Amino acid sequence: MSDARVSALCAEFGIKIIDGKRYPEIGETRAPETIARILRRYGEEHTRLMLSTLAESANNKMAFDEVGFWAASDMIRAWGDVIDDDLSVWFAVWDAMPVGELQAANLQLRGLVPQRFALGGQIHERLYRRYNEKRRQGELFDDRRRTA
Repeated sequence: MSDARVSALCAEFGIKIIDGKRYPEIGETRAPETIARILRRYGEEHTRLMLSTLAESANNKMAFDEVGFWAASDMIRAWGDVIDDDLSVWFAVWDAMPVGELQAANLQLRGLVPQRFALGGQIHERLYRRYNEKRRQGELFDDRRRTA
């Protein structure tokens, strides 16, 4: 790994960098180069928010991989205006979101759709629901809709 800042950021958020040949356990990553690319492209503040979004949420300590990092980074760029309004809401939504489970659900799409974009779409849908709940119409096949 070429960027010492990545090691420092991972240590700050309790993310352990492991050898790329070993399967990561909870709280471990073998994707430090992905973090380095995001850091180079979007800067330290963005990377810090991306890491904290995953590391400080209850369900997402298994999403410390290339797909999880990029999907979180993409959503930060897409939803930056609402994040600035209330960071606690942002973290609450991610807290409730099982990103690792969503990634597992996308495995059958492998080879058809880039995993980053499949996961990003699922996350975006959940963020959209939270931030636009008063303006949306319920869907006929939505098991989450409220019945009168």
